[in-house]
Amino acid sequence: MIKKRYLLLMAVILLVIYMFLEPYWIETKEITIESDQIPAQFDGKKIVFLSDIHAGPFFSQERIDSLVNQVNALDPDLILLGGDYVDGDSAYTPSTFNSLSNLKAPLGVYAVLGNKDPQYVTLNTIFQSNVTYIGNKGTWITVNGSRIRLGGVGDYNNGAQIQDATTSVVTPQDFVILISHNPDYFPLVDKSKVDLVFSGHTHGGQVTFFGLWAPTTHSDYGNKYRTGVITEDNSTLIVSNGLGTTILPVRFFARPQIIVVTLKKT
Repeated sequence: MIKKRYLLLMAVILLVIYMFLEPYWIETKEITIESDQIPAQFDGKKIVFLSDIHAGPFFSQERIDSLVNQVNALDPDLILLGGDYVDGDSAYTPSTFNSLSNLKAPLGVYAVLGNKDPQYVTLNTIFQSNVTYIGNKGTWITVNGSRIRLGGVGDYNNGAQIQDATTSVVTPQDFVILISHNPDYFPLVDKSKVDLVFSGHTHGGQVTFFGLWAPTTHSDYGNKYRTGVITEDNSTLIVSNGLGTTILPVRFFARPQIIVVTLKKT
């Protein structure tokens, strides 16, 4: 009996230690998106998506610098940022974007805001960086005369969502990407026009039952949009586990993620 209790205690201690180590074990999750709407000039182009850094006491500028170096080493063509750059404290915003300004991608670095970002401070900081704010805006990304449409919307909880800024000028033949910090916006996306949506916010549940289920996802849809690739009505949602943590610096079977999407023309 004593031996069993000792083994149980050791197992619990190891699991607790692991929970504090997992936030540093970043996963590079590779996904291929296939579509006949992807122009030939974009075939093989690489998109990196980052979300939920939550810079603060538990995610230092040194860690952000390391993240930037890791992303640049992937040689992305396009970088998208999904919001929640700081954990609500605007004091960390300038240093965070000082680091994020070193991200390099020939087709640009684009960002929306999350629910934790102090809006006025964050927007001013973005405008002073080489990151392009795309919340409630749309733009054409062009390669050798061919183009895809990229846009973003404001945070589902704290902002407005003007999807038409992205979709009003597209045709059914265009490949359209939308960034929404919160995946709960996905049911409202015009799936006849938008092909691919990037979201974060949920942290993959942060603390899960061995990756199968999470008691908390910060989503009105429970675990439906917790993490991974979800397809509805010919539109695909990619939900990242994010990079930082909230409340406590722990994760359990919800590793922080760098999402790498490769476009493939069919």
